[in-house]
Amino acid sequence: MFLFFSSYFLAQVPLLDSLTLATYNEYTDLAEALKNPNDVIKLTLRKKKIKQFPKEIYQFKNLQYLDLSKNSFKELPDSINLFKNLQFLIISRTGIETLPASFGDLENLKYLNLNQNEIYKLPYSFGKLTKLEYADLWSNNLSYFPESLKNLTLLKSMDLRNILIPQLNQDNIQALLPKTVIYFSPPCRCSW
Repeated sequence: MFLFFSSYFLAQVPLLDSLTLATYNEYTDLAEALKNPNDVIKLTLRKKKIKQFPKEIYQFKNLQYLDLSKNSFKELPDSINLFKNLQFLIISRTGIETLPASFGDLENLKYLNLNQNEIYKLPYSFGKLTKLEYADLWSNNLSYFPESLKNLTLLKSMDLRNILIPQLNQDNIQALLPKTVIYFSPPCRCSW
């Protein structure tokens, strides 16, 4: 198993800019993608009734865009951090409750959509996503935001609407991200 992971990320395609990435073929069928795993840059498996993170995805060493939205699984594996070149990650409406501690090792992530899940806290490593520009966390159960958020200096926009956050906590989050446009719902009269 170790040999598989250690050789996994050799000879990868370089990081693509957003415009170039948009022109690449988008695979929407896992079986079809597995026929040419080195060619898979973009993989969209929306509404495929997936019940757990597909292990076959680890064969796509050049993956830079992954959409697993509208499936039904509760967690991401710790090994998600192997996708060092992943720039776009969309996992909305899956029922995810937690993010692995290694989540922040997705060092090239620019766009993250985790909306409409059950996530209750962001791991401390979230602050290691220093290339992150957009984070959609709308409609989760978040009640913990690590101080490491202050390291997200490139973050332009974060959506935290439809999350019960007291005014003091909204102020603290905004203070950690002074240059980020953060969308909050009206503050709740609740306590964390």
